[in-house]
Amino acid sequence: MSHTNGSNGVSVLDEEKGLNRTQTAVTMSPEMFEKLYLTPKVPHAGDNIKRFANPTPVGFMGFVIAGFSFAMILMGWGGASGASPIVGIFFFGAMLLILGMIGEWIMGNFFSMITMGLFGTFWLSFGLLQLPTLELSATYITTDDPTGANSPAFNACLALFLIVWGFAILTLGIFSLKTNVVFATIYLILIVFAFVMSGCYWKLSTGNVDMAVTLQKTGGALLFAAAVLGWYLTTIIIAGEMRFPLPLPVGDLSHFWPNTNEALADEKRD
Repeated sequence: MSHTNGSNGVSVLDEEKGLNRTQTAVTMSPEMFEKLYLTPKVPHAGDNIKRFANPTPVGFMGFVIAGFSFAMILMGWGGASGASPIVGIFFFGAMLLILGMIGEWIMGNFFSMITMGLFGTFWLSFGLLQLPTLELSATYITTDDPTGANSPAFNACLALFLIVWGFAILTLGIFSLKTNVVFATIYLILIVFAFVMSGCYWKLSTGNVDMAVTLQKTGGALLFAAAVLGWYLTTIIIAGEMRFPLPLPVGDLSHFWPNTNEALADEKRD
């Protein structure tokens, strides 16, 4: 007859056989945590990580679908032109990103939360700019330009809008270097995308249509590359949560930085 050790439920016989029973609570290494949540692992006050599902792939799915759709239109695939037909996709992407942001906030994942909030509002605001019923360019209507969309002032405003977004993405991109290579590369591509598209609108405002078209297609190719990497990350995260054997690399960068748990513990003691 085996005797049970009450502290952990492991019998003496099991111990003699070299067997160990662990508690049902699952612990994750910082590398695995950052792979699934795309944010550095830090101490959390509650246990929401154990209680709720991972919201990260939901937000990324919104970014990827909107990104792929807009990228192909920017590159003119199949003769596509203008973003008005896919305004709904922009709002779809924004909705999933904002829902993901709320989920990340509940989970206490700061960097994922702010990333999804940034890109959710980007797709929402850019979708509004493309919504025909708002007639945002009507103020700039002239005899030669009955829609106002070709107005130098209107396009210069859009260029400035994208410059601001470029610097916002650049700021967060610096901190993405604490996660993994794939995520940081997505940020790098999107930084270039924002400034290239800003240049596209600047060229439209000066009447250089040929250069504007070239920059537009370049921006589309950049966004398409970011969407491909986003889909790659989304697939990896879903596979990890579903315990599906898909050992694809993401290029973990967390080991290049000090242990965040120790740093926060020291601050708390001070």
